[in-house]
Amino acid sequence: MAELDLFTIGQIVAPHGVRGDVRIYPDTDFPKRFLKMKYGYINGKKYEVESARLHKRVVLMKFVGVDDRNAAELLVKKDLQVPREDLVPLKKGQHYIYDILGSAVYDLQGHELGKLTDVLRTGSNDVYVVTADDGKETLLAAIPDVIKSIDEGEKKIVVDPPEWVDE
Repeated sequence: MAELDLFTIGQIVAPHGVRGDVRIYPDTDFPKRFLKMKYGYINGKKYEVESARLHKRVVLMKFVGVDDRNAAELLVKKDLQVPREDLVPLKKGQHYIYDILGSAVYDLQGHELGKLTDVLRTGSNDVYVVTADDGKETLLAAIPDVIKSIDEGEKKIVVDPPEWVDE
């Protein structure tokens, strides 16, 4: 069987109660997606979702076959993953981080600034970490004034860095 291409949407952080429920910290911009899930993968094993509900900043989820606190504790610190076809479709101009990581970043004049090595989630807007060949990092706000185009297929990002960014 071919290995599935799985994407992390949350991390199991603790058991909840004594009936096998777990607390999941969502790592997604779409936390309501957990309420419609039929299954997920933990360590490559498929788990059927029995129930899910949002509670404060976490998701409380019950998996079929995980019926007590001891079984739930075995899942703590594990990632909850889904295959690509179960990802929430994005609007035009939106990108999943893992689809753009590693992209070459160029300025408007065509000079390569480095590769996109990380995306920091700040709350107001994401910040792209661009690492040059010499290891120097440049932080760029992921806003339309700075990020001019992203081509996932070509793995190419064109930016207009602020004037205070050294090139």
